[in-house]
Amino acid sequence: MMLYRPFENKLNAMLSKHQLQRAQWTVFYYLNTFGPATLVEIANYQGVEKPTVTRTINRLEELGFVEKIPSSDKREKRMQLTQAGIDIYLKIRVTIDEFEMDILNGVSAEEQQDTIRIMQLIRGNLINQGEEHDTAKS
Repeated sequence: MMLYRPFENKLNAMLSKHQLQRAQWTVFYYLNTFGPATLVEIANYQGVEKPTVTRTINRLEELGFVEKIPSSDKREKRMQLTQAGIDIYLKIRVTIDEFEMDILNGVSAEEQQDTIRIMQLIRGNLINQGEEHDTAKS
């Protein structure tokens, strides 16, 4: 929490200049990195419920940054960035890259890799613990 809140506050302040928030930026990042995706895929990536992603996607759609693409399954909503979405992503990406460089000042590449590895391990433990707890209830 000591790291998360200051990070989120500063990131949201930067993104607000583009009328965006962190949750919306995460959707931009996911669609740019992995290509078209369903709302379920995006929700799983973010670790949130599908209705949360639906609200975020609806707002990005209103802004003209994402669009629905045809899918063989009519129940599935598959989204991709529009050209306007790609353009704003690239513009904001420059700002985010500078922000990341600033906050990682003094942290070596090796230390960054160690931190990523450790955080992935902790995340995995948290997820596994939740699954073990759910299994124990059954």
